Amino acid sequence: MAEYVRNCAGGVVFAGDDVFLLKNDKGEWIMPKGIIRDRRSAREVALYRVEDEAGIQAEIVGFVGRTSYDFYSQTRRREVSNRIQWFAMRARNRRYRIAFEQGFLDGDYFAFDVAVRLLTHEQDREILRQAQKLVAASETTE
Repeated sequence: MAEYVRNCAGGVVFAGDDVFLLKNDKGEWIMPKGIIRDRRSAREVALYRVEDEAGIQAEIVGFVGRTSYDFYSQTRRREVSNRIQWFAMRARNRRYRIAFEQGFLDGDYFAFDVAVRLLTHEQDREILRQAQKLVAASETTE
């Protein structure tokens, strides 16, 4: 168990049936997320990171679930545990802007099946599956 815990929030962003993914500086396909700071809510941080990392204006459909992962931080010289709260979102349009200045290498909307295959981490694939169900259910109730 890591001694240093970071609470984070992220967005699973859909435009129609397509999902937005980013490729990070390690070459991993991920979804936008970031650390919760300054007494902001998880919802605020998730929306902010989606806009900051991907330039996407989105609205939250609902809470999807949580993931966590531990890693060794070279800068902190200790184990770090990221605990992420995920929100399913709908993009207002298909426009995006990848924050290359933050180290991202690529990003785009992908068909759901392609996105599931591209995502690097199994936990993220499961969150994506849950988010798709939530978004589909919300569309039938509108």
